[in-house]
Amino acid sequence: MARFGGLLATDLRDVTTDPAALESTGWWAVVADFEGALYCARFGDVRPAPAPGPEAGASWRGPAPDTWTSSLDRDGYIAGVRRVREHIAAGEVYQANLCRVLSAPLPDADRADVDALTALLARGNPAPYAGTVRLPAHGIEVATASPELYLRREGTTITSGPIKGTGRTAADLLEKDHAENVMIVDLVRNDLGRVCATGSVTVPELCAVEPHPGLVHLVSTVRGELDGGAGWPELLAATFPPGSVTGAPKSSALRIIEALETAPRGPYCGGIGWVDADRGTGELAVGIRTFWIDRTATGGPVLRFGTGAGITWGSDPEREWAETELKAARLLAIASGTHQPAGGTER
Repeated sequence: MARFGGLLATDLRDVTTDPAALESTGWWAVVADFEGALYCARFGDVRPAPAPGPEAGASWRGPAPDTWTSSLDRDGYIAGVRRVREHIAAGEVYQANLCRVLSAPLPDADRADVDALTALLARGNPAPYAGTVRLPAHGIEVATASPELYLRREGTTITSGPIKGTGRTAADLLEKDHAENVMIVDLVRNDLGRVCATGSVTVPELCAVEPHPGLVHLVSTVRGELDGGAGWPELLAATFPPGSVTGAPKSSALRIIEALETAPRGPYCGGIGWVDADRGTGELAVGIRTFWIDRTATGGPVLRFGTGAGITWGSDPEREWAETELKAARLLAIASGTHQPAGGTER
């Protein structure tokens, strides 16, 4: 099943790794791993459905809060930030997104349902691109509370909403955050320019402050018109992985990420969403604020979650570590059942 934007999709018909299927017919759920694996699932029954209520999350039994481990600990992450700054000083890159993956064993994995986790996230961390994709036979069990638009397609009009710059409040945002956002906007403009008509790529909004649960982000909007003949295969080839979670220049940033990060990102920092091939529409989020179940892990099934920060020359290593902690804290508390929303106790 899949759940996005007020729609519930069931009756699985096809699963393919070919992006050309998104130009065929039907309604598709899409999960693209950061490392490049793509899964497109076509469903036969797609109908309006309200977001799952609190009772839907009652069955979720998440990891104990003290069992989370990180692919990079504090010292390792701070060392990585310093290494990225060395690459910047050497002129190899302007910015690179350094991430870590958190993991914790699931106490009742046989009954774990990511859609129940989505219900908890909808209550404790509502997000514009929240959703579920559950394809257990294909190893995909994802619950996302993403705040970031990767690609929206409405006919030939393509919109992206890169996020760069994070603080607890707007007063926490620094000049470094604005510079970081502008660099990524330029990268997204260039990516879209590869498949959009010449002169059609614009930036309707730059560095808008957008509030989200527990923090604020700087968000920009980039828009263009697809060139004749270009579709989802060309669009994904031109823009993936998303610029906001890689860096600039993207090729150099990806090389640095591969050298410094110690765990694959999986659906974290990939693309997650839906495509309606019949209507020529679709909406893919950047796979941040995203949980996934890994049932192949050594030692038994685990729940995973990623967090990271964009590193520039102006980055302070301690502050960047703190940003990754800020982004993760609320979400991990929700998944572990320790988050206390206003007016009540989680469980």
